[in-house]
Amino acid sequence: MTIEIQPNDLLVVVDVQYDFLPGGSLAVAGGDEIVPLINTLARKFAHVVFTQDWHPADHISFASQHDGRQAFEMIELSYGPQVLWPDHCIWDSHGAEISADLDIPHGQLVIRKGYNREIDSYSGFQEADRHTPTGLAGYLNERDVGRLYIVGLATDFCVGWTAIDAAAAGFEVTVVEDATRAIDNGGSLAKAWAAMAEAGVGRVQSKDILG
Repeated sequence: MTIEIQPNDLLVVVDVQYDFLPGGSLAVAGGDEIVPLINTLARKFAHVVFTQDWHPADHISFASQHDGRQAFEMIELSYGPQVLWPDHCIWDSHGAEISADLDIPHGQLVIRKGYNREIDSYSGFQEADRHTPTGLAGYLNERDVGRLYIVGLATDFCVGWTAIDAAAAGFEVTVVEDATRAIDNGGSLAKAWAAMAEAGVGRVQSKDILG
């Protein structure tokens, strides 16, 4: 049965940026494969917003900022566990740009996250300290949107955290699985899907929307 997208439903396109695409500094395998599908899905929605990872060059989540540490190691920061990443999505760099292959001219908002040097931010709704809002929930509530459908990169980090926080903010949330790709570091993908299910996040395939 095909899901009928309603006029007030909204598509959230998460972090489709060059550093997460093949050739980027934190490339997600197959990340480029989902771009045409996201473009097709977006035509079903009157409302689309984007999230954009946007870091200063000395961001605390970068392994390069911690002597003797390597990318993908875990450390403890003031707000809890943190994966250390390769330098990525440094503001005003090419890698931080949203892919020009996204053809979504009716996109209405870009919400930037991770610009605070001291706090990482996977979620489009809330920084990793779990206290600092991005303002996205307020925007969506003011616009009186309906269901949220989430696509983009990466399933097990920014997509998953965005979906869980959207559900916590009171929205009905669904991830379009085949319009995402994962990093899957140390079982992170399975953990992310389990956490999303526990939060009440739905999971569908693009054919369920496109028919």
